[in-house]
Amino acid sequence: MASSQDAWYLSLLGLAEYFRASSPPQIKLCIQCLQAVFNFKPPQRVEARTHLQLGNILLSHTKNIDLAKNHLEQAWMLSQPISTFDDVKFEAASILAELEQQNQISAAKPILRKAIELSQHNVYWHCRLIFQLAQIHAIEKDYALASSLLGVGVDYAHISNAHYTRILFLLSKGMLLLIDKKLPEVHTVISQAGHLIETWTGGAYQREYVKVCFLVLQVCHYLMGGQIKAVKPCLKQLQQSIQVLVQVDDVITGPSQGDMFLWLPKEHLYILVYLLTVMHSMQAGYMEKAQKYTDKACVYIEKLKILDNKPILSVFQLMLLEHIIMCNLVMGNKTQALQEISSATALCKKSPRLLEAHGAQLHTLLGLYSMSMDCLPAAEAQFLAALNTSQERELWTFANLNLAIVYLRGKRDNDFNSLFDRINPENLPSQTHSLKAAAYYVHGLQAFFQARYNEAKRYLRETLKMANAEDLNRLTSGSLVLLGHIFLSLGNSRESMNMVTPAMQLASKIPDVHVQLWASAVLKDLHRICGDTARENEAYQRHVSYSQTLRNDQHNASKLPQHCLIYWTKGDIPI
Repeated sequence: MASSQDAWYLSLLGLAEYFRASSPPQIKLCIQCLQAVFNFKPPQRVEARTHLQLGNILLSHTKNIDLAKNHLEQAWMLSQPISTFDDVKFEAASILAELEQQNQISAAKPILRKAIELSQHNVYWHCRLIFQLAQIHAIEKDYALASSLLGVGVDYAHISNAHYTRILFLLSKGMLLLIDKKLPEVHTVISQAGHLIETWTGGAYQREYVKVCFLVLQVCHYLMGGQIKAVKPCLKQLQQSIQVLVQVDDVITGPSQGDMFLWLPKEHLYILVYLLTVMHSMQAGYMEKAQKYTDKACVYIEKLKILDNKPILSVFQLMLLEHIIMCNLVMGNKTQALQEISSATALCKKSPRLLEAHGAQLHTLLGLYSMSMDCLPAAEAQFLAALNTSQERELWTFANLNLAIVYLRGKRDNDFNSLFDRINPENLPSQTHSLKAAAYYVHGLQAFFQARYNEAKRYLRETLKMANAEDLNRLTSGSLVLLGHIFLSLGNSRESMNMVTPAMQLASKIPDVHVQLWASAVLKDLHRICGDTARENEAYQRHVSYSQTLRNDQHNASKLPQHCLIYWTKGDIPI
């Protein structure tokens, strides 16, 4: 039977829970019941637990963050000296650190370090707190320290027989190394994780879950390296594995209490697989396939947002938009691309953190849109804004390559030459295969404009070799049509035809309307030289059709109010 002291405490708790669970919840009465506990000078354990409950209730049901934080601080301070009080002690530390992180990230670190020190006997909390502290270092871009912490987690989980969590720590470390562009180290982690997954005999759900996470890391590794062909078998395996995972019941099993973690809920992993499929389709030059998967993913995201609008869903949505905008620009759908740019800016306006993380990408997309609209001064301003707001090596290289094309189109040789070292394929700072191939193409384009045809051919053959090795269809079609134009300029119509015909076929398959427009102009001249009037007329009609479609779309895009976004280079988004 409960003591008299327990009786009043339990009665107040029961009342508080009754008011919380009422329909609708009576939160004010719930809080009053919990606060009444302190009037009875309760034992330290009771006081600490009540402070934690109040902190959680205030966070969930009110906007009084400061009062919630005060209660959590009390819970953390009071519970530290109490042994065997892990659930209160470490929950208070974890939530308090999350709150501190939102305002002053450095204030969260000492709380987590102290909690990690106190939790070494508790596998679940020790692992969870290590993950949390590693995430903070990752947000601060201190990837070396974050990776080191995750390495500690790998060793601790191994000693604690938490085999599943050991693999998750290892995969998390691999993802951070990938973000930090430590590609050789990523390869080592992938090999190690692959071996552990093959030899581990855990529950069906956890086995399939780590397999999906492992394949996500592999696919990201190949995509970031621009190895589009190499990614295909892994991506296919990932698509199959996610379908299996969705069907398996979420049952966490295993001898260790530490094996209770998820990278992401399987619903979010499902969207991530869509996103990776879209990224691969865009890079490989399958624009319509990218559009199809984007549409499916966006419908799924909207359904999940209704149930629980987690911030990561907006991140996924923004990344999908970024890729489909590029696809629509390739397909010549400028009006559609501009509307999607407007949707992307709307997402960023709602979240300063999203704008900070994706501002450079928005400027890059506006630069690409401006180029497609022949607004070269605006394109230059946007690419310069992207370069000024990003330290991301791949984005820097991509923006510089496009800036170089802007300078070529504007006959600004001196400005192009000022970029030379930054886009020289022989010593490119990027490790990405596709960007290096693109750099050879840009140099080939420059040589063509300067009528240095032999040099242009040498660069373009290098592009073709690299593009064919990894199925980079857009680069292949662009290089072929440019080579065709070079051979036409040299009077070699047969060789020109051998280049332009497959270029047109490939561009139609993508579809890349700008390459089709270019190829149809070259084919018209070739058929005229050969005296084939019927085919000359056919190529001419095709060229007129492409021109008219692009011109109409360009006119429609320029009339949209969102078109003014091309002049936004800093500060608040104007619309």
